[in-house]
Amino acid sequence: MINLPPLFVNNRRDGARLLSSALVIFTIASTQLDHAWGQAVAALSVVICIYWGMAYRRLDR
Repeated sequence: MINLPPLFVNNRRDGARLLSSALVIFTIASTQLDHAWGQAVAALSVVICIYWGMAYRRLDR
């Protein structure tokens, strides 16, 4: 069996960095919604933001 890397980190500092990076990517992509690539990147990044946001809330301090 292949060990896959986790989709989120185990500490709040790195989790905040990941989440803020995804939010920046979403913000940039949302300014380009008139292009197909902007719609695709925005859709993908909003799903990642929601998933990482829920994972971040479950981390202990």
